[in-house]
Amino acid sequence: MHSHDVLIEGYGRIREEVHAVVEGLSPDDLQVRPGGTGNSVAWLVWHLTRVQDDHVADAAGIDQVWLAQGWSDRFALRLPAKDTGYGHTSQQVGQVKVESGELLLGYYDAVHEQTLGFLADLKDAALDKVVDEGWDPPVTLGVRLISVLADDLQHVGQAAYVRGLL
Repeated sequence: MHSHDVLIEGYGRIREEVHAVVEGLSPDDLQVRPGGTGNSVAWLVWHLTRVQDDHVADAAGIDQVWLAQGWSDRFALRLPAKDTGYGHTSQQVGQVKVESGELLLGYYDAVHEQTLGFLADLKDAALDKVVDEGWDPPVTLGVRLISVLADDLQHVGQAAYVRGLL
């Protein structure tokens, strides 16, 4: 098994969990915020998808699905177009409302497909390439891809917890 096969498997697990969390929820269910201020399923899935889209596109040198495929317009959020949700206040979390689970899953699936396309041709040696010198030590492609995978799994787990509260 090659490293790209392991990464494809890992990102596939995220997809399975995202679908399990979102499917069957109403728009109202997607917006429920535990305690009135917690993160909703809609925000958690939107955020994990935005982070994957932003970080993988940057590392791959390709356009974000959010911008290039018009998802930003379809969601029509009152947030800057390049916002990923990082550091959002409770008020900003509340601004992420979606009209349906299908919209959320459509965006997620488009990002997932772009990620898989990038990973399919990834060679092991490319994982050592530095993609972000803003950290000490600088971040390699391999570290970035694992970081996104770990972050996404944490957020989809949080979303599953919120769904369980419903």
